[in-house]
Amino acid sequence: MGFTPERHRLFILFFVIFLSEGYFRWVEAQHCVWYGECEKSGKKYNCNYTGPPVPLPSEGYELLTELCPGLDYGNRSLCCNVDQLNTLKGSLQLPLQFLSRCPSCFFNLMTLFCELTCSPHQSQFMNSTKFNGTSVVEVTYYIGNTFTNAMYNACQDVQLPSSNAKALSMLCGKDAKDCNATNWIEYMFTTKNGQAPFDIKPVFSDVPVSTYTPMNNETYACTEGLEDGSGPCSCQDCANACGPEPIPPSPPPPWTILGMDAMYVIMWISYVAFLLIFIGAVLGAWCYRKRTILSEYGPILDSNNPLSLNSDNPNQANATCCETLGERFENVLRTFFSWWGSFCVRHPAAVILASMVLVIAASSGLVYMRITTDPVDLWSSPSSQARQEKDYFDQHFGPFFRTTQLIITTPINDTFIYSPYFGGSDVPFKAILFKDILHQVLDLQLNIQNLEATYEGQKVTLKDICLAPLAPYNDNCTILSILNYFQNSHAVLDHSMGDAFFIYADYHSHFLYCVSAPASLNDTTLLHDPCLGTFGGPVFPWLALGGYDGTNYNNATTLVITFPLNNYLNDPEKLNRALAWEKEFISFMKNYSNPNLTIAFSTERSIEDEIDRESNSDISTIVISYAIMFIYISLALGHIQSLRGFMVDSKISLGIAGILIVLTSVCSSLGIFSYAGIPLTLIVIEVIPFLVLAVGVDNVFIIVQTYQRDERMPHEELHQQIGRILGDIAPSLFLSSFSETVAFFLGALSNMPAVRTFSLFAGLAVFIDFLLQISCFVSLLGLDAKRQEENRLDICCCTKLREGQEVKTEGFLFCFFKKIYAPLILTDCVRPVIVAVFVGMLSFSIAVINKVDIGLDQKLSMPDDSYVLDYFNNLTEYLHTGAPVYFVVEDGLNYSSPEGQNSVCGGVGCNNDSLVQQVYAASLISNYTTIASTPSSWLDDYFDWVKPQSTCCRYYNESGTFCNASVVNSSCVSCRPMTQSGKQRPVGEDFMRFLPMFLSDNPNAKCGKGGHAAYATAVDLCPNDTAVGATHFMTYHTILKESPDYIEALKMARTLASNISQSIDHKVFAYSVFYVFYEQYLTIAYDTALNLGVSLGAIFVVTTVLLGFEVWSAAMVSITIAMILVNMFGVMWLWSISLNAVSLVNLVMSCGIAVEFCSHIVRAFSISVKKNRVERAEEALAHMGSSVFSGITLTKFGGIIILAFSKSQIFQVFYFRMYLAMVLLGATHGLIFLPVLLSYIGPSVNKAKVFAANQRHVGTEKEHLLNY
Repeated sequence: MGFTPERHRLFILFFVIFLSEGYFRWVEAQHCVWYGECEKSGKKYNCNYTGPPVPLPSEGYELLTELCPGLDYGNRSLCCNVDQLNTLKGSLQLPLQFLSRCPSCFFNLMTLFCELTCSPHQSQFMNSTKFNGTSVVEVTYYIGNTFTNAMYNACQDVQLPSSNAKALSMLCGKDAKDCNATNWIEYMFTTKNGQAPFDIKPVFSDVPVSTYTPMNNETYACTEGLEDGSGPCSCQDCANACGPEPIPPSPPPPWTILGMDAMYVIMWISYVAFLLIFIGAVLGAWCYRKRTILSEYGPILDSNNPLSLNSDNPNQANATCCETLGERFENVLRTFFSWWGSFCVRHPAAVILASMVLVIAASSGLVYMRITTDPVDLWSSPSSQARQEKDYFDQHFGPFFRTTQLIITTPINDTFIYSPYFGGSDVPFKAILFKDILHQVLDLQLNIQNLEATYEGQKVTLKDICLAPLAPYNDNCTILSILNYFQNSHAVLDHSMGDAFFIYADYHSHFLYCVSAPASLNDTTLLHDPCLGTFGGPVFPWLALGGYDGTNYNNATTLVITFPLNNYLNDPEKLNRALAWEKEFISFMKNYSNPNLTIAFSTERSIEDEIDRESNSDISTIVISYAIMFIYISLALGHIQSLRGFMVDSKISLGIAGILIVLTSVCSSLGIFSYAGIPLTLIVIEVIPFLVLAVGVDNVFIIVQTYQRDERMPHEELHQQIGRILGDIAPSLFLSSFSETVAFFLGALSNMPAVRTFSLFAGLAVFIDFLLQISCFVSLLGLDAKRQEENRLDICCCTKLREGQEVKTEGFLFCFFKKIYAPLILTDCVRPVIVAVFVGMLSFSIAVINKVDIGLDQKLSMPDDSYVLDYFNNLTEYLHTGAPVYFVVEDGLNYSSPEGQNSVCGGVGCNNDSLVQQVYAASLISNYTTIASTPSSWLDDYFDWVKPQSTCCRYYNESGTFCNASVVNSSCVSCRPMTQSGKQRPVGEDFMRFLPMFLSDNPNAKCGKGGHAAYATAVDLCPNDTAVGATHFMTYHTILKESPDYIEALKMARTLASNISQSIDHKVFAYSVFYVFYEQYLTIAYDTALNLGVSLGAIFVVTTVLLGFEVWSAAMVSITIAMILVNMFGVMWLWSISLNAVSLVNLVMSCGIAVEFCSHIVRAFSISVKKNRVERAEEALAHMGSSVFSGITLTKFGGIIILAFSKSQIFQVFYFRMYLAMVLLGATHGLIFLPVLLSYIGPSVNKAKVFAANQRHVGTEKEHLLNY
């Protein structure tokens, strides 16, 4: 059906009317709300204007393109002029600097403000509601919810590289987690933020409100690029661009069998299996013996067998080649030591004088002695990775600052509920944040700031040594304290706004704002006070508060005040000034008292001071310990025959001489190494005398007691008797001493300085002690024997006792071992029980060896009464953030190239596996990686700073020098042109041209990206600023409480640094101040196994050679020592002794002491000619066991007990407990288990030695050392 003419005319009429209405509505939409600027009371407002849009002058085209690049307004008829565009540019400088790193976010934000300021369609979504004359002082802005949410979603993840925080925390007036789409816009539009010139009331809706259609322009998601070629936002600034959040690997499940610890199960099964096999073997051997006994009087072995030890003619035995070689080697040693002993007795003056000369010459090196107390030198090898990385960091960025810190709590248990005047939830404030408490803390802080120390007659104040990042422009010290939110001023703390009825804003509201935006220069309350510290930097709440939950800083129960002081690597004069101020601070704090404050404090020097004090306080304990041992030695050496002859038979003077020889051997060792320039450590001074005393005294007892038990042969003179005795026992002394010396010297191969130094000094001291004992002490023994034979008194040797008949008797201890103890433990019914018990101990120790804790609780290094203990406890209990960690990019990376930049940065266009991106990804799983936050990135901030849209980077046109953003001067021009290439990152010469300006720029209200405060020490520029050298990117570890936490943090940081190095193909390492102390624990298990394994190997080899190539005898020694060491680990687990350098030194020492307990018994067993193993073991135990027991066990036991009363926790744990364990385990294994083991599987008798012994004693009474 077609149109009739009437209908056609009617349609045309309606169409014209429709077009007319649309035209009029369009014309109405084209009118403005304002145009131009009107100044009122010194403030700039937009002028009221309801006319049509006005064409923009041509000089504003470039500015419009810069600010609103994506908006096309057709003929450029707008509701703003050039002045308004310039004002818009100035007011958006901070958002530009903080958000432009994410192009889509910043584009959406600029759309919001460009539409507000210039849109020709203003009247559609804006309404002027208040006027002041011709000025518009309030408008209502209708904004679509869709646009609002999209803009917020694009911006919510954008980071502030310099502060490890989200940008919205600076732009939303509250913590980023509390910011949302609407309150962010409300904050930007209110005059309360201190930036907006008038109030803008936003109304959010996606549907028309009254006659207004909300602004709902197109937005870009942070995962989208812009039409101008800008890429999507980086993963760091856009969570949606990251893909799935990394998932930490699950911890390995515990190793279990049937739900029980696998090691327990395995060792229990192994132990049961051993018992069954052992009991079966014992029963089988018993049955076999029963069957082979022919009669009550029949021999066990055939006496006519030429190999029988019971043969009447042992000469018939055919010795093997090794047995013959061993006998000849033994004979050489015996002959040499017999001659040497005879010589020493015959020429005592010459031997003693020569010994004294050599000792004095060696000990004179002590004048060059240096004692190392620097913890870094004590625990970290100069060649270790951590030490080299520390040296690299110190060389390129300066040493890590010295820390003086207070942790303040209050005994007041109260809570104040703060109700914000302008609405909002009630906020509880703990007592530590009460105003009167804060005033008291501020008084304390100001007193500390005013402290004056004296160094060499000159005053030293905090300002002389503190870290002032903006010096010389701002010389205020960095003080990380929430009182810096109040400018360290009582007046600012008391600042409030209100009337007679209400308080609108006070310190509560300011505090709540500042913990959300610590870098703000103007809070949003009516106070308008700055949050930025007086030193020019922010005070992050997680560094200045403790004891809170989540990010509810108002719940904090602890204030943390930190004074970072400059550290001086190669300037002892300045370092001593800092030390003097720290000493004054400690003295002040010890005398400070306030009933409302509980304060724990520490300085950089505190730990070293307390260790020194601890060492001095323990001198009395050590002196008493050694005095007890000296008294025992002096009295126990004598073999008193009768009360009348007490002073004749006593060996007090000889005992004192033996002790002096031990001490002089220690002094000689220290002196020789001091000549070589090797510094001592406290471990060396405290441990080596104990070790050498154990070894030396044992040798002294063996020499003296063997002489006392010996009967002089007919026609034998004294020098011949002592020579013969020395020939018999010196090989045993040489065996033990040389084994220990070699073991210790091989232990010096360790990379751990404490272990290496101890091993060197100990090895030399033990060997010097042996040389002095077989020379000087033998001469003294000869003199003392002559004195005794002449019936002269001990000590008062000029007094001679009247001759009397004395009957020579055996000592009580020797008789006990010979007649009671040795026969008892070697009976057939006791021996299996002993084996079962000791193998059970071994099985248990193996089961728990992997459960020994690794590390050193730093609290143990402090005295019981140390103020630092309170600090350590509070540090663990209250603090929420760990130590800073720096990811250092070594020099050589080309930052001027896009490839080099993309491999490191974290903004738009950066690689997904760049350094910043990888650290950021690690921070997302901080519970696993221990990386707490995104790193501060100087490179990303530099890119934002240098953008032409920003007012940060400018220079004087005439001179080319830097022009700060706060300077108003027409000759200051932007560093880069507002062109497409100018908007790109600087590369090549441009990069290096402006970088020094960035690193010298102080942040201010117009440019918050200046890099001086945050990055001045983070970038090491090459000479003449030609290139970038080493740089670092800083973040923080999570809170670390125990040694395992620190060790894990080091491991994770190194793993992350290694991954970054591989990704960017350049060396990156992680550095934190504690790494040098905890690196040792990464390899402590391997180092322990290596050190002890090498020591055992050395003992086995030396013992094999010096026992005359008797491999099985050496194996017996090594097996027993290994059991002692394994059982030491069992004791460590039971007694909560961790594995660290101190305990490793003790383990190495216990290896040496164990030689003393074992080697003498085994050698005595190997040279015994008794008819079977049980009798040989009994003979060895009777003769050597008593000397070992009296020489080591009893000597050490008295001295060790005293250590239990030490005030030093490290003495109680690592010396008392471990020394007691090593003496008891050594004694029980050497005097109980080893004889039983030898009685079962000891080496067969050396036939060549038997033959030689018989030949040697032909025609004599066959009395020798080992005969009953």
